[in-house]
Amino acid sequence: MANILSLSYPLHVAEIRTDSGVLLHEVEGDSLVGANLVGANLVGANLVGANLTDANLTDANLSYANLSYATLTRANLTRANLDRANLISADFSYANITRANITRANLTDANLTSANLAAANLKQANLTRANLAGANLTVANLTVANLTHAGLTDANLTDANLTVANLTDANLTDANLTHAHLGYATLSRANLAGANLAGANLAGANRE
Repeated sequence: MANILSLSYPLHVAEIRTDSGVLLHEVEGDSLVGANLVGANLVGANLVGANLTDANLTDANLSYANLSYATLTRANLTRANLDRANLISADFSYANITRANITRANLTDANLTSANLAAANLKQANLTRANLAGANLTVANLTVANLTHAGLTDANLTDANLTVANLTDANLTDANLTHAHLGYATLSRANLAGANLAGANLAGANRE
C-alpha cells in the first residue's frame, strides 16, 4: 500500500511512495492531474479543491478524506474506498467509480454526470442535489441513501437497490429503473416522466 508524505492542499512538493519506497508520483505545484495513485493510502487526506483529472486511484483508500470541490473528471476510482469521505461539490464527471465503497460519504452538490458507478456501494450516502445525469448505477447499493433533489435524468439504475432511499423531489426523467428495488423508498414529488419501471419493486414506497 502507498503512503503520501504530504497531504495539505494546495500542494507544493510531495512524493507518493509505496511502503517499500518505490516512487509512484511526485507532485510539483498544485496539480495531481494524471497522477498514479494506485493502492495509495490517503486516509483522512486534505485534498480540498485538488485537481485529480485523469488520476488513477484504483484500490486507493480515501476513507475520511476531504475532497470537497476537488476535480476528478475521468479519474479511475475502481474499488476505491471513500467511506465517510467529504465529497461536497466534487466533480466526478465521466469518472470510473465501479465497485467503489462510498458508504456514508457526503456527495452534496457533487457532479457525477455520466460517471460509471456500477456495483458501487453508496449505502447511507448523502447525494442531496447531486447531478447523476446519464450515470451508470447498475446493481449499485443505494439503500438508505439521501437523493433529495438529485438529478438522475437518463441514469441507468437497472437492478439498483434503493430500499428506504429518500428520492424526494428527485428528477428521474427517462431513467432506467428496470428491476430496481424501491421498497419503502420515499418518492414524494419525484419526477418519473418517461422512466422505465419494468419489474421494479415498489412495495411500501411512498409516492405521495
